[in-house]
Formats: sequence, C-alpha cells, structure tokens
Amino acid sequence: MMANALLTLPPDYWTTFTPAKKDLEFIGACLFENETPLTEKELVPVLVNERIRSERDVLLQQHRAGGKTYLPKENYKTGDPLVFPALNWKKGKVIGARSGVNPGMGEFSVIEVEFEDGVKSFAAGLAEHALNQPVEVAADDQLLNPENVLKTFGADLEQKLLKSLHSDPDLVRIAGRWFPRALLVDVNAGHLNLAEAVLEENGGAPLTASALIEQVELPLGGSAKLIEFSMNYALQEDGRFDEVGPAGEVLWCLKRLEPEDVQQIPATLRCVEMEYDQSLLTPQMLKLVAEIDDELTEPASPAPAADEVTVALTYPHWRAGTLPVSARVQGLFPTAYESPRVRFTLVDGQSGEEIPAWVVRQHRYVAGLGRFYKKYDLFPGSLVVVKRGKQPGQAIITARTRRPTRDWVRTVLAGSDGGIVFAMLKQNLAAEYNERMVVAVPDAAGVDEACAQLAKQRVPFEQLVASAMREVVKLNVQGHVHAQELYSALNIIRRCPPAPLLAFLVGNKAYKHVGDMHFRMAESEAGNE
Repeated sequence: MMANALLTLPPDYWTTFTPAKKDLEFIGACLFENETPLTEKELVPVLVNERIRSERDVLLQQHRAGGKTYLPKENYKTGDPLVFPALNWKKGKVIGARSGVNPGMGEFSVIEVEFEDGVKSFAAGLAEHALNQPVEVAADDQLLNPENVLKTFGADLEQKLLKSLHSDPDLVRIAGRWFPRALLVDVNAGHLNLAEAVLEENGGAPLTASALIEQVELPLGGSAKLIEFSMNYALQEDGRFDEVGPAGEVLWCLKRLEPEDVQQIPATLRCVEMEYDQSLLTPQMLKLVAEIDDELTEPASPAPAADEVTVALTYPHWRAGTLPVSARVQGLFPTAYESPRVRFTLVDGQSGEEIPAWVVRQHRYVAGLGRFYKKYDLFPGSLVVVKRGKQPGQAIITARTRRPTRDWVRTVLAGSDGGIVFAMLKQNLAAEYNERMVVAVPDAAGVDEACAQLAKQRVPFEQLVASAMREVVKLNVQGHVHAQELYSALNIIRRCPPAPLLAFLVGNKAYKHVGDMHFRMAESEAGNE
C-alpha cells in the first residue's frame, strides 16, 4: 500500500492556463523525437500530461521544503523538522524520542512531534509499515487528473495551444498538423515546377502529395511521413498551389485551374452587409429566418445533426449553379482544418453520376451544380434533398422531380422599360417546389440585364423593397404578401438575407404587419379605409 497525499492546484489553474515557452519546447521535442506530424487536438493530451507531471513535482518539492518527509523506517533526532504527507503535508518538529514496546513489531522507537495544535507520537525505525511506500497524489484530485482535465477544459486548451503554436517560428503547420521546421526535407523550385506540370496534365483534378512525389523525382530516403509533410509544406508556401482536401485528407490543385465560381463569388450571391436591429424580430420571425436556408444567416444556436435536409432553391443560387451551406446543411458537406476551398464529390441520387463540386467555406456555398439544375429542369423554389454520403468526402443530392404539369406560378420578366416585373403565368414545371419561394424565369438573360441596370443606377434598398412589394402584392387579391414570398422576389433584384429584410419591414412605417408573417404597404391600407 502506498502513502496517499493530497496535492492541489488553484481552482482556476486550467481556466487561466496559457502555454508557456517551456511547454512549446517540450512539444517541439516530442515532435522532433517521434517524427510524426500531429494536430493541436492530438497535442493537447501530451501537453496536459506533461504539465500535470511537472506540477506534481513542484508541489511535492514545495511541501518537502518544510523538512524531511516522515517515513516510519527512518530514525530521527530531537530538533528535526518533519513533513507528514498522510496528514495533508502537516509540518512539525521532533521534541523527544524513546524506545517502543511491542514484542510483535520488533525493535523500534517512538518520537514525539510538536505541531501548532499539539503533540503527537509516531513510530520510527520501523522497517515494515505502509507509509514507507512512495507518496502518490490522491485519485480524487480532479485538477491533476488528466482524463478529467481533458474532458472539462480540453476544447479551451486546444484553442489556446493553437494560438501559441502559431507564434512558434520553429514549428510549421499544414492541413492542421504541426511539425518541426528543422526536420523538413528540402523541396526546391525544380520539384515544384514539376508538380505544377503534373497537376496541369491531370486536368484540374486534385492529387495527393504522395502521388506528386512519385513523379517529381524527390529523393525518397528517410521517413515517408517526413518527406510527404515536407512536400505538403512546400506546396502550401507556393502561391500556385491550393490545398483543397476535406479534413483528414490533403489534396492539391492548381489555383488557376479552379472554376471561376470557386475563385470569385458569383455576382448573384454578392451581398452588401446591412446593419439592422434584431430586437425588432418576433420569435415567429426568427423561426422563419432559421427555416430559410440562407447561408448569410448566422445561426442563433447549432442546428441539430441531420442525415437528410430538403432545401428550396433561391434565385441567386439557381442562377449561379450553387447551393447554400446553411446551418441546417453544413454538417452534410465535408469541411477542412484550414483550406478555404474543399474539393469533394456530389453524387446524383437518381442517376448515381458523380459531380465534381467545391465547398467555398468562407462564403458558405457549394459550387458546381449548374449542369445538375439544367439536367432536371429545376427553377427557383425547386426542392432538392441533400443527404450524407456513403463515403467520407461525399454528399448525395437528389432533385424532387415529378411528371411535368402546367401550373400558375409567379413569373419574373424583364419589363419594356428595363425594369423587373412579376406576373402569374402558366408554366410547365417538372419538380416539386416551395409555393412561397417559387419563381419561373423564362428569360434569365433578360432578367440579368435588367438587374445589372438597376445595380448601375444604385437604386436605394428602400426603393427596391417597395418595387418588389408592389409587384408581388398585385398578384394577391388580399393585397398583402408573405415575408418569404417577398424575400424570394427581392433576392432576384438584390441579394439580401431574411433577417435584415424583416427588420426593415417592421421598423418602417410604410409597411404594416397584418399577422401570420404577412405584410402590406401602409399606403394601400389607407386607401382602402
């Protein structure tokens, strides 16, 4: 049986902890010794275990500094200062000694120890005793328990470590993994030029570093992981290359061969940020904002995980051949540690065709769906289902098609005066749709030209909303419009997420909320009195 002593850290130790220079030196040494790149998530347990070991040693030294550690097997003389681990490191001084009397225990002595609260007797010179074993930290000391520390503080420590690692010039990072700069293999300009030629010959499709290494005549002596990491780092530092792999996979493309709608935000998705007062929005309005899959909406709370989500296409994404990475669907698409663009595969749920696609993480959209929309004759308001892929780095998209029928739906046209007009017209529709989002677009080029003219004229937002409201209201005999219908119509003319639009309607006297998310123009109501 070992002696059990309680060592404690300050209650706020881990909440106020910041990795120090000695911590980074220790991590660097571990990476150097193992020659294996690790993520900050993998490095946090290494750091925590080392910190706990170090703090235990410091605490033991501090406690032992008050005198000799009491062990029953030792002999002591009057005046000796002692520390008692089993008594929570209580300190005392030997004031006397005498022979012990116990035939069953053999020869030993009894020392008298004076404490602040009185005098107590202890055995000495006793070879067999449980307290002769090394001191252990108590198992219930949670601040010195690695498993508990990682469970309670792991996420926060990971962020703190990430920030500190970025400041260490001796470490480099690629695809979320860290490695000592000193161990990197030399990858020269010639190797990188060959890598560019290989990627160009591959037609824009991404390749792994190991595939490139095989073709660029890089010396293969030493650790394969070390050579691969060195190649990845050299590619990362060269502006010609773009790392586009999902988390856990490193893939390289040539930036100049990436699709235009990946390199630049498509015109219909560009939005001028608007300030608005969110306190104007009712719970019902906030619910609608969350239900509309707009990538510009910041979620109030994390969306529940789902394996399948149905999305109604908006005009901006339909026209750009993109899909919003909204709060509801973002978990279905691959992400990355650092890469702003992720190349992955979309699978057509009906035909099984594989579609090369891109997640543009910074701007929250998926590019590469233009052909898919044309293939199934989709239109703004059409419903598509996004499912989790059967393999990592994949997602499945299915158009909710149906037998073509002619329906009366809102139709957007370029007016004779160059403006945008709406009308209820019969259209041949081959997909299921959201009735409040649906808009038929028989002449997309004409609408593009009209919208471009409005943009050149810099028509104020207030005027654009009023124009869209009048156009949509005239199609409704009740003289009002649902906020989602107005959102759908306005986004043909100008990109605007739902929350700023709703706040504008609520805070502007020109509009009146008549209940159940329907609005009408105040002037029309006054005219009807």
